[in-house]
Amino acid sequence: MAQHTATDYFKRTIQHYLECRAQEDELFRPRYENPKKNIDQCCDYILDSVYKSGRNGFADDEIYALALHYYDEDDIKVGKHRECRVIVNHTIELTEEEKAEARREAMRRATQEAYAQLTKHPQAKKAASDKSNTPTLF
Repeated sequence: MAQHTATDYFKRTIQHYLECRAQEDELFRPRYENPKKNIDQCCDYILDSVYKSGRNGFADDEIYALALHYYDEDDIKVGKHRECRVIVNHTIELTEEEKAEARREAMRRATQEAYAQLTKHPQAKKAASDKSNTPTLF
């Protein structure tokens, strides 16, 4: 799986929240529909703000507040594009394509581990047998 600045799930979570908010809040809707704003820059703004805070954990409401702030301010400074890993503490619903990719990756890792185990044992046995047949002076 390719690594993204913000994981796809994080991006989808923020976007879903904002879309629901825009449906429920008529005052927020025009800000959300602003053509000068987009979800990628919103996520960059959130990640840059999180990075600058020096903290590692945030409540959902804190992250959503950052997303709203990005859309509320016309002249907001987005900040640096950050390469990082985002962990979302929610149940993740994977698409069929993501499930298939996860299965392929798991099979690849399992095959590599099995191969490593098979090739490791003969060397370990040989080293052990070499030590037992080696005469010592002590």
